[in-house]
Amino acid sequence: MYNLVIADDEYEIRHGLVNYFPWEEVGFEVIGKASNGVEALELISKGNVDALLCDISMPKMTGIEVIKDIYLQQSDVMTVFLSGYQEFHYAQEAIKYGVKNYILKPTKFSDLMEAFSQIKKELDQRIPRKAERVLGHRNIDGEDDPIIFKIKDYVKTNFKSASLEDAAQTVYMNPHYVSKYFKQKTDENFSDFVFQVKMEEAAKLLKTMKYKAYEVSEMVGYSNAKNFTRAFRKYFGVSPKEYRLLN
Repeated sequence: MYNLVIADDEYEIRHGLVNYFPWEEVGFEVIGKASNGVEALELISKGNVDALLCDISMPKMTGIEVIKDIYLQQSDVMTVFLSGYQEFHYAQEAIKYGVKNYILKPTKFSDLMEAFSQIKKELDQRIPRKAERVLGHRNIDGEDDPIIFKIKDYVKTNFKSASLEDAAQTVYMNPHYVSKYFKQKTDENFSDFVFQVKMEEAAKLLKTMKYKAYEVSEMVGYSNAKNFTRAFRKYFGVSPKEYRLLN
């Protein structure tokens, strides 16, 4: 299911699009609605938006200004314009900034269905296409997938503060896509892998006997020693102190 934002300054149209079109049947979930261009960009800035259905004529920022901003940021968000304006120069401007489709009001069910069915196909193809483009060969550590290798390498190097957003930047992908891609390829959530790396590193540090447990806690990214102890016990079945005694 892909995430969609709908932006239109007319409440009736916005409400109708959000509630009366079968988005789930096309593979989308409406995660946000905006009454102007500024609100639309604020929703997109959160980083989990795949597509935008956007009116051209809106207050504060027009649809053209919104898509231009998206274009300049090199965002992956796919945009469909919705407008009552039939002047061709609007369509030309929209195409220049990468709009995927242009639907005239009053909106037809068939036009929406066709436009978003095509966008879903493009989104379905995007992840493997990006994976091939970012790194073209297998890495020396033997990881079969170069994207996964690079993400895991980032986590292992930055386990203390590793985040999905920063991992996504290392492979030039959207965090939302990275999360899906990592799960698809490893059958493991990104957050679970980070947790695993933190705990394995903590175990190594405890074995050296150089650091106290609270110091190890801070070294692997836990500011609260109690939370670290709870997490360590969850992973190893024993507390850090007990682990030292056993090893």
